[in-house]
Amino acid sequence: MTQSHGYKMSFSTGGLFLNESLEIARLHVEGEAWEDTILRARQEGATSLPKAISNRRTVREISNRLMTLSSDERQFLVDYADRADQQALLWLATCRAYRFIREFMLEFVRERYLSYQLDLPRESFDQLLETKAEWDDGLAAIKDSTRQRLRQVAFRIMREAGILSDANRIQTAILSTRLKTMIADRNPAELALFPGIPVNGV
Repeated sequence: MTQSHGYKMSFSTGGLFLNESLEIARLHVEGEAWEDTILRARQEGATSLPKAISNRRTVREISNRLMTLSSDERQFLVDYADRADQQALLWLATCRAYRFIREFMLEFVRERYLSYQLDLPRESFDQLLETKAEWDDGLAAIKDSTRQRLRQVAFRIMREAGILSDANRIQTAILSTRLKTMIADRNPAELALFPGIPVNGV
């Protein structure tokens, strides 16, 4: 997968991977190296992908997302969160792991939501990519076929996280009070990654 100096664009592996993420998060022993978790997850078949190479890549990408969560956030994900909060936490982890998705959320999705434009055109992904590519050689080198795949998967992740409806309309996020407090205590600015959740009164 094409990488740039500032952007990790390996999210084309699949979607949000909710069930697989929960399984790998349960396997992880706090304090152990994530490489050990990845090895054990592969040995225990945490994903159902048929090809070993795809399995290896998927487990690594899921682990890269999970390791952005704090130990408290991972414990909440596994032991206490309902499905909506699980989706929200994995969306948060995805935004932390992939700068481009985070910037797409903040610069396009949130702005459209705040201006009551709830439809999200697929072209908006390409617009942001083209803008960022003007000053990032790695993004500029991405082929059209790869760009289409990245766009497809980014929208799939947002639908599976509940950010978008099946019709690609931006939905108001519903987070439990406990999760909102957890996010606000660590970095209140990250609440902006969830449509309809106020940040500093906005």
